[in-house]
Amino acid sequence: MPQSPGDRELPTKVRLDKWLQIARAFRTRSKATEACKKGKVQVDGVTARAHQSVAIDQRVEIDQGQGWTRVLVVRKIASRSMPKAQAATLFEDLSPPRPRVDPGFGVFRSRGQGRPTGRDRRALERFRRGG
Repeated sequence: MPQSPGDRELPTKVRLDKWLQIARAFRTRSKATEACKKGKVQVDGVTARAHQSVAIDQRVEIDQGQGWTRVLVVRKIASRSMPKAQAATLFEDLSPPRPRVDPGFGVFRSRGQGRPTGRDRRALERFRRGG
């Protein structure tokens, strides 16, 4: 008797880079692979490789830069892309709040660096207005 699509067994393990992309931690699988290569992803406190399998109840930490680390606990395994609402059910997010970024960071130029570009000028005007 042929199986219907709903009767298939769910996988118990899947590649880390694939799971990160399906869970929407990264936009593409190649970005997830690149982050793993750079050592920005840890699984249960150990630097992870992209081909490593991830299982339920494992803790995945992703260094997002700017002093913020995203902490996800795997709750479900999926091997296919899914809508954003369903993808959010794949993990439990234990991340601390994202730090606020100073809007004036990087706006000022050192004396003698020449004229600001149009982009720099607009950023400076936004900073001076406070928005």
